[in-house]
Amino acid sequence: MRNRTKLPIIYLTVFLIITYIPIILTVIYSFNESKITSVWGGWSLSWYQQLLHDRDIKEALINSLVLAFLSCMAAVFIGTLGAIGMTKIKRKANGFVEYFSMIPIMIPEIILGMVFLATFSFMGLPFGMTTLVIAHTSFCIPYIFMMVRASLIGMDISIEEAARDLGASSIRVFFDITFPLIRPAVLSGMLLSFAMSFDDVVISIFVTGPKVNTLPIKIYTRLKTGVTPEINALASIMLAVTVILLVLSGQINKRRR
Repeated sequence: MRNRTKLPIIYLTVFLIITYIPIILTVIYSFNESKITSVWGGWSLSWYQQLLHDRDIKEALINSLVLAFLSCMAAVFIGTLGAIGMTKIKRKANGFVEYFSMIPIMIPEIILGMVFLATFSFMGLPFGMTTLVIAHTSFCIPYIFMMVRASLIGMDISIEEAARDLGASSIRVFFDITFPLIRPAVLSGMLLSFAMSFDDVVISIFVTGPKVNTLPIKIYTRLKTGVTPEINALASIMLAVTVILLVLSGQINKRRR
């Protein structure tokens, strides 16, 4: 007899409500005309208009975009080369390095932020965009590494071997055969790492400088005075950007498969 219990449906419903109701309310109240978030005053785009004229928000947005771009580009270079290099070493070392490379995304962010803070202080690096890029690159690398690594595992090695037999150099094999095959994985990992860097706040607080603010940090500092419709509007925009990047990453990954 088939199990007709409604427990899975109830569980899924409760899960969706707990997860998405706060997000939906944040987006809805970003269009609230009233300045008091607990009072609905009608639909309005005034808070989005205020964001367009907020100089601090614009500066923080530019910093976040530059930071995310530089971090994901550095992560693409290091993660892709690391994944390719992993296919060339022995299996035992391969497994060890693979698990070791996942540490930045398994360690709690507050611990990782404290580690970076202590390390940069010991090295005497001035806190600012440089330390932010280094820290963000470190936790973006695993996303690129995992995507490219999975793509390389499913790739037919005989194609590269045939190219070498025909006289192609290692560089020619990489650009003509290997990279075109792993390019969807690289793009998917790049979009995912860009989204993770763009949204990060915990690690950024530990390694940022007094003159460099990112958008998530700006939101966090403004939340100390209370939630306003302007913050809801800003959070909604960040949510939309993140969702778009994740959807693009998923589509690219799906097409690759």
